[in-house]
Amino acid sequence: MNGIHDMGGMHGFGPVPLEENEPLFHADWESRAMAITVLMGGWGRWNIDAARRAREDMHPAAYLNHSYYERWIDALERLMLETGMVTEEELRGGEPQRNPPEGKAPPAPEAVAAMLRRGGPSLRSLDRPARFQPGDQVRTLNTQPQGHTRLPRYARARTGTVVFHHGAHVLPDSNAHFQGENPDHLYAVRFTARELWGPKASVRDTVTLDLWENYLEPA
Repeated sequence: MNGIHDMGGMHGFGPVPLEENEPLFHADWESRAMAITVLMGGWGRWNIDAARRAREDMHPAAYLNHSYYERWIDALERLMLETGMVTEEELRGGEPQRNPPEGKAPPAPEAVAAMLRRGGPSLRSLDRPARFQPGDQVRTLNTQPQGHTRLPRYARARTGTVVFHHGAHVLPDSNAHFQGENPDHLYAVRFTARELWGPKASVRDTVTLDLWENYLEPA
């Protein structure tokens, strides 16, 4: 989707501030926001791509005014509403008004650290051979999807070079909307900065993106 989250290459937002010795969390509530989000995901009502989609499709004004972990909480609330885990009244009141919904129990607190280290592997087997190999020139599609995608707006209709084949991975575009994993070949594709942003960009700079095969065509 062409949402407010897809801000690469946009002007007007000022420099990115660099904080020396930046802490992992700036306040206690941020660590709690992350913990709650991870544990709620343990119910199995949504996947990581659906969670990303929920953070990306929030109202633009809310997205810009929220801090990083405020976006996490906003998205979590909407995911819980979408999947029937809570009602609007329960969110407003802060108290459950019914028995908890049935589902897979969340992990025990002592299991969370190992779960985070393990992550959610997305590598899958695929009988279809890879269409591209390292060194191939490819061009990204000029597409304007309505749903989730990992093809940034600034990198559409651009030519780059395949530098690595990651194997077949879950396709976020369908997985985010519970339409199946639909594994597809995933490549690291390198673009020159001038290809992305024109002749005033540095001739020395490049950007490498992980892109699925159905985003690409031969150049």
